[in-house]
Order: sequence, then structure tokens, then C-alpha cells
Amino acid sequence: MNTVEEIEDAGIRCALMRGGTSKGAYFLAEDLPTEEDRRDDLLLRLMGSPDARQIDGIGGGHPLTSKVAVVSRSADPEADVDYLFLQVQVTEAGVSARQTCGNILAGVAPFAIERGLVPPAGDTTRVRIRIVNGGGVATATVDTRDGRVRYAGGTLISGVPFPAAPVTLDFAGTEGATCGSLLPTGSVRDEIAGVETTCVDNGMPVVLIAARALGVTGYESPAELEGDETLKAKVEEIRLRAGELMGLGDVRATTVPKMTLVAAPRDGGTLSTRTFIPHRVHTSIGVLGAVSVATAVLIEGSVASEVVAEVASKGASEVASKRASEGAREAAGGAGSDGGAAVTTAPGDTLRIEHPTGFFDTAIEVSGSGADLRVRRSGVVRTARKLFDGRVWPRER
Repeated sequence: MNTVEEIEDAGIRCALMRGGTSKGAYFLAEDLPTEEDRRDDLLLRLMGSPDARQIDGIGGGHPLTSKVAVVSRSADPEADVDYLFLQVQVTEAGVSARQTCGNILAGVAPFAIERGLVPPAGDTTRVRIRIVNGGGVATATVDTRDGRVRYAGGTLISGVPFPAAPVTLDFAGTEGATCGSLLPTGSVRDEIAGVETTCVDNGMPVVLIAARALGVTGYESPAELEGDETLKAKVEEIRLRAGELMGLGDVRATTVPKMTLVAAPRDGGTLSTRTFIPHRVHTSIGVLGAVSVATAVLIEGSVASEVVAEVASKGASEVASKRASEGAREAAGGAGSDGGAAVTTAPGDTLRIEHPTGFFDTAIEVSGSGADLRVRRSGVVRTARKLFDGRVWPRER
């Protein structure tokens, strides 16, 4: 274990990686201080916080590029490695472990193999990852032809302009990972601050709201939504109340729950989304956020299932057109609908969650229905790429 003084003098081993649509610094737990306050202070100085540009560190000046993965061998016989996610605040001197990150998770298995925690096993290697933030285990499958991690490939994911090798992620045990139950409030729907919501946690606490309930279409760009101060204030009012109802307590200083506005799909998917994370709007959607949203689609009576039911009965293009005309403003950008095909939501089917830069496919296997629905497993495909591997130095205190 390195002391802070040793790290300030000699630097610390670090790999900067893109995981899904996020980017973060990956460390071995053994290389970081054991005390949380010293670790967090060190990470703030490495990433360049607090500063909107993070100009004096390796952070990217945005919540999606100011992330950290801490990886270690697991003592759990059901897992190979442990993964702790840390969100480093950009403009504030704060580090949060209140949530995990499924995008950064995509880089954990490659990193673990590169660092020798897991040996390559043929053309593909399966790595069982214990998610420390909240629980659950994800099994990642990585391309390891010729005995090393292969990052080059032909898989494209929305939000990343270039292809890479696929990393498949299968989740188990994520139901209620943070809040303790799939429906943390005990209800499929709750009226919060005068707005109908569905609060769900299948790996990520999310509050779903029909965009029309807030006077928007759900097709606005992230910049448009971030520029709407009235909307942001209302979303935050709902979030703070939802945090209490979901058992998260006072969430003013945390990044959960995420707030997802849902609308009819425009590109033949299952549902269109815009997600506050919680104050900036995601340019796509988080992995476990998408899994939670897709799970809500399968819960009869939820805000999401209601939108999907409208699409199935009326056709996607008709519903999208109707909702756009009902909104407070005309949506800017976005691709046109490819028709009015009904959306299927049979458990195990691929559910396509549309977002500002494309779509996110996920498969959810469930049993039961409504408030009694239970999740068996969830699966997604991501990509990851190593950007640099070396040493990084913190700024002075």
C-alpha cells in the first residue's frame, strides 16, 4: 500500500480507460491509501477537482469523464474481482460511493486481466465482478485471443463514434441493489410534488416521469433541458422528495436517484429517454440506468409501461407526433420515426431504450408481474478501450 507521501513523490499506477460512454481512471486498491478521507483527497488532486475544467488533473470537466474504478481480487468465492466505483465531483471537493457505474464497469474485466488479477482463458475470458456499491455480480466476457486483451473490434455502441471489441455484461442480484427492493417506495406509482412517477432500482435508483407531465416533449437536446431553469428546479424538487421515499435519505449532495423523462420512441425503439444525472443531462444513458428503465417497462401500471402501451395501441409515429404537439416547446433535432410498429415487451425480449445520441439495447428476464415482478437476470453489450497506462501525479495540497 502506497502512502500519500510516496505517491506525491513517485506517482501512482493508473490506467485511463473508456468504459462504454464514460471515461475514468482505473486503480488497483492496493495502490491507494486505505483511509477513505486520504484516498478521496488524493483522487480530487489527481482528477483536478474542484474546477469546472479540471485543468490541473486528468478529469474531463464533466460527470461522465470524472470517474474512478478501484479494483481488487475478491474474497467472495462467487467472484473473481471486486469493483468499487467512485464519482469524483467536478466543481465541488466531493467523492461519492453512493452509486455504481455500469459504463465504467465495462473496463473492469480488461483492466483486471491487464493487471494480472485474472489470467486469460482462451479466445474469450469470463470475469466475475462483485459490484461493491450496492451489491450484485456482473459477469463480463472479454476478447482475449492470443493470450491478451483485444480492444479492436467491429462493435458500435451509441454515444461512441468508433467501433471496438464487444464486452458482454450479464447481471445477477442487482434488484434493489441500492435501495433494498425493486420498487423502493412499495408502490408501482407515486405522486411526488404533484407529478406521477415510478421509482425503481434494478442496479441504479431511477425516478421515471412522463415528459409531458413536466410540459416538455422528451425529445429536447441535453443543452435545451439544462437551459430550462424552471424544469430543472421541478426535477430537483421531485428528486429530493423521491430520495426520502426511496430510503436514500437526504440526496442533495449525492448523484442518486437519476431522473429519467420518458416519451414515445421516435426511432422504432421501446421508449425515448432524457436522463438528469442528476443536474446535468446525460448525452446517452447509463448502463444500469437503462437496465432500471427497461425493467420499469415490464412493470404493469408503471409510468414507462403506460407510454409503451400507448405506442402499442396507436403506433409509435402517431403517439410521438401527438406528444410533440402537446409539449411546451417543439423538439429540436433527433431522428424521425421509421414507422408505427407496435412495441413488444415480452420478458427476455430486447428492449431498445432511445436516448439523445442513439439507443441502448438490454434484455431483462423476469418472473411475476406488477408489484410482484422479480428480476432473474439482465444483459447488455458495451465496449471499452485502454487510453493510457502509466503513472499519474497529484497536485500539491
